[in-house]
Amino acid sequence: QVQLVESGGGLVQAGVSLRLSCAASGRTISGYAMAWFRQPPGKERDLVVAMAGGNGFIYYGDSVKGRFTISRDNAKNTVYLQMNSLKPEDTAVYYCAATPSVTLFPPRGPREYEYWGQGTQVTVSS
Repeated sequence: QVQLVESGGGLVQAGVSLRLSCAASGRTISGYAMAWFRQPPGKERDLVVAMAGGNGFIYYGDSVKGRFTISRDNAKNTVYLQMNSLKPEDTAVYYCAATPSVTLFPPRGPREYEYWGQGTQVTVSS
């Protein structure tokens, strides 16, 4: 079992940066595919970014390319999402997800992820 706890969300103005953290416990996540999804009010949960386990590939959604960066600190068993140049349309609940995976390319669908955090709200005002 893997437990995931997100933190770092909040209410910010457009243009600023935020860093979300996803602290994992229960298992070492170095070999896990990790992802951030987000769900705006009344909409479906969409992929923001997915990172393959080990030294695999990273996939970014088109709307966040060049602004968001995912990183992994294996020593802390934590994954981060650095969000720069935030826009009002980035407003959503952000979820961290993990799944054991040895593939070079990370899974992209929410149903492919086994473990989920509780979510953290990010609100960007204009």
